[in-house]
Amino acid sequence: MSKVGKKVLVVDDEASIREMIAVALGMAGYDCIEAANTQDAHALVIDNKPDMILLDWMLPGTSGIEFARRLKRDDMTADIPIIMLTAKGEEDNKIQGLEAGADDYITKPFSPRELVARLKAVLRRATPQGMDEPIEVSGLKLDPICHRVMSHDQPIDIGPTEYRLLQFFMTHQERAYSRAQLLDQVWGGNVYVEERTVDVHIRRLRKALGAQHDHLIQTVRGTGYRFSSKEG
Repeated sequence: MSKVGKKVLVVDDEASIREMIAVALGMAGYDCIEAANTQDAHALVIDNKPDMILLDWMLPGTSGIEFARRLKRDDMTADIPIIMLTAKGEEDNKIQGLEAGADDYITKPFSPRELVARLKAVLRRATPQGMDEPIEVSGLKLDPICHRVMSHDQPIDIGPTEYRLLQFFMTHQERAYSRAQLLDQVWGGNVYVEERTVDVHIRRLRKALGAQHDHLIQTVRGTGYRFSSKEG
């Protein structure tokens, strides 16, 4: 298990560059997944929800810059930070990359140390508060580092899907989500799961939370579900 545990998607059509980056990121404690083109990359984004994308500008088929624009237009992927990798060093290309939604820009050739330092800086800026830190609501505490849920300091036995549901809810409080939105956010868009499956896991989550906390998962008629410490 890595110390950092952040998942980074590397999109580059040159296998040697992907390998160099994967080694550098692995040594720094990051989990690395790879794609050689934007089609494979998009499937990995939906299934794996990476914390960061390192994206080459020049790719076969759809270019990296077009792929970045596509990700930023989609609400489900707009928040994933992107660092563009390119041999293009000219100023206007940098501006074009940043205007497409990239968070940073590294010109090849670059050193692995520079890449890791820039990646850490972008992740620090991009990580929403509460994604790495324990969150506590009404005595219910979720610790993402330990992957543990506690009720007034007593551990709660919870399944992996229920954990992901609870983590999503606790980091997105007070907003109602439809079953379809929850499927996209928690299960991933490429997984075929019926919407009623959400109801099954909501019931399991409420049962795991017990009488002290099950009221936090509120049913919103005609919409779906909401996590709130306020009365529904």
